[in-house]
Amino acid sequence: MTTQPSKQLETFDNPNSDRDYTIRISIPEFTCLCPKTGQPDFATIDLEYIPDQSCIELKALKLYIWSFRNEGAFHEAVTNQMLDDFVKTCQPRFMRVTADFNVRGGIYTKVIADYKKPDWKQEIPVKLP
Repeated sequence: MTTQPSKQLETFDNPNSDRDYTIRISIPEFTCLCPKTGQPDFATIDLEYIPDQSCIELKALKLYIWSFRNEGAFHEAVTNQMLDDFVKTCQPRFMRVTADFNVRGGIYTKVIADYKKPDWKQEIPVKLP
């Protein structure tokens, strides 16, 4: 196999860094292992962010997500680790990672972690009729 999982995230220059706009990425095939039982956990990871000077490159993101497949991780820890890694990589104005885990033992888990750049001020949303 020529492609391997990797924790190395990459970016590219934001083509419109002069304005706030939202990038939404949905990753429906996230897997990791339960650190207690070793059984697989499955989740959809939703990444939403307002980029500043750089954007996350998608192929590197795919390989990064793949790198968790054989790792044991609590839902809360892996969600926050992803947020930390993404923020460190692209330094967005705002970012939210939502990890929506499939049912396990009759329990659904959804973990949401946010980051806001300290000097960024959110624009007031436009409400259309």
